[in-house]
Amino acid sequence: MAKKAASDHAITTHSLLGTGDDSTFSGVMSFMRRKYTKNIDGADMVVWGIPLDTSVTNRPGTRFGPNAIRRASCILDADPQYPFHLDPFETLAVADYGDCSMSTNRVWENPERIENEAKSILDSGAYLLSLGGDHYVTWPLLKAHAEKHGPLALVQFDAHQDTWEDEEDVIDHGSFVTRAVKDGIIDPDKSIQIGIRTHAPEDYGIEIIYGDEVEEMTTEAIANQIKKRVGEGPVYLTFDIDCLDPAYAPGTGTPVSGGPSSAKMLGVLRKLGSLDIVGSDVVEVSPAYDHAEITAIAGSMVAMYMVCLQAEKKIEG
Repeated sequence: MAKKAASDHAITTHSLLGTGDDSTFSGVMSFMRRKYTKNIDGADMVVWGIPLDTSVTNRPGTRFGPNAIRRASCILDADPQYPFHLDPFETLAVADYGDCSMSTNRVWENPERIENEAKSILDSGAYLLSLGGDHYVTWPLLKAHAEKHGPLALVQFDAHQDTWEDEEDVIDHGSFVTRAVKDGIIDPDKSIQIGIRTHAPEDYGIEIIYGDEVEEMTTEAIANQIKKRVGEGPVYLTFDIDCLDPAYAPGTGTPVSGGPSSAKMLGVLRKLGSLDIVGSDVVEVSPAYDHAEITAIAGSMVAMYMVCLQAEKKIEG
């Protein structure tokens, strides 16, 4: 008699550990089939969607990013994850917390909603991996993490510096770095941006590895430069999918040609396990402009690497 397969692991499982048995093309599509739950007692990591695209300056649609990443991630469940040689869910208890509730007609409330819910998740002791949404979401996320950990080193994979000036109460996706520096939330002397292919008026002393430099460097050299810059303190890692060349991430709001491949940036991420990464996000996936889920797949792989780095850290004790 054939074994009866389980289905809808995301809502039927009783544990935050272990893998599901769903077909990759069906069932409730949580991130990597993690249990959908608001009960995060005992969770090592919480995956949380922030479907915001109020503040984009070009193409909208990142409100659909979290679910696109979830859908693309379903092919990753139930296997040892390459190149980590491990099933992270044997060790790491991970919950999919669903999405932040966003207002469409009282948009000025959304920053506080994001920050307060992020603080609530962090109060549980879990690591928070957030799926955007446009890059504005990193601003309230940084505030929540800095309240817990103090000033942070920022490791930012991006085509844009996001150091434009703006009023404090304006919601936009190009000034979160400026705000974080001015409010003492990130330490610019320990922060670094990778893949930048545009110019902004200020860099605030943040180290930059430009896109053309990335092409000439090995993944090991890039990772070593990041680690040298950051040092030993707490790190927040943000990955704007437009860091990648549009050939590898067409589904994004502000694509910039001349960027690195997904393979190269994943290779860099793989070498950052020694950093004290206390939180991370993947942002700016805009599926309306995607083709064959190329961008969503890249975003899901970046998020999976973030999961596996934390699993390795827990295994190593």
